[in-house]
Amino acid sequence: MAKKFFRALALIIVPFLGSLVIRILYLTNKKEFHAPKDLGDENFIMACWHGELLMIPYAYTRYRKTPNVKLIISEHFDGNLIAKTLSFFHFGAIRGSSRRGAAKALIAAIKELKNGLDLGITPDGPKGPRHSVADGIVVMAQKSKTKIVLVEIVPSKFWQLNSWDKFTIVKPFGTIKYYISDLIDVEGMELEEAKKMIQEGLLRHER
Repeated sequence: MAKKFFRALALIIVPFLGSLVIRILYLTNKKEFHAPKDLGDENFIMACWHGELLMIPYAYTRYRKTPNVKLIISEHFDGNLIAKTLSFFHFGAIRGSSRRGAAKALIAAIKELKNGLDLGITPDGPKGPRHSVADGIVVMAQKSKTKIVLVEIVPSKFWQLNSWDKFTIVKPFGTIKYYISDLIDVEGMELEEAKKMIQEGLLRHER
């Protein structure tokens, strides 16, 4: 009973505070965007590693002043926290992952993409292995005929948690470098070829 109470309390407090911290960290850092000036009007799938997820909202809002996006987020409790935190940036959520609710999430994501919504995904989430690429991102892109945008987020100052994804928390008063790719079309590519290209594209500027 106590566990449920504290989790419910955390879901009220942590996402609000988390969204404030993200905004403060972004504002107190210099930013460098190595990115296309424009990605056009067609919807896309934006991908980054799970460990770099914290500062992803600002990569997306560089191209979409009015968010029209949902992120695939696990159905676990930490997924609840992430979903509620990102809701403060007007990001929606599709619940599921490669381990739990996978088929449901895949079908929902393809439907949303076909309806013109943007999609956010961490190819190695929710539990790794770190910097691996699951099949889902390629299947979604090919089935919906949607292009992919790869995002690397490299801060000059950061804390790194002792978690499977080495989750990165940006420190204030440094520089955040955003490396954002052009639109990538994986239509017609073999699954493993596309996964390798995505993996290599997300590791070009690894710390």
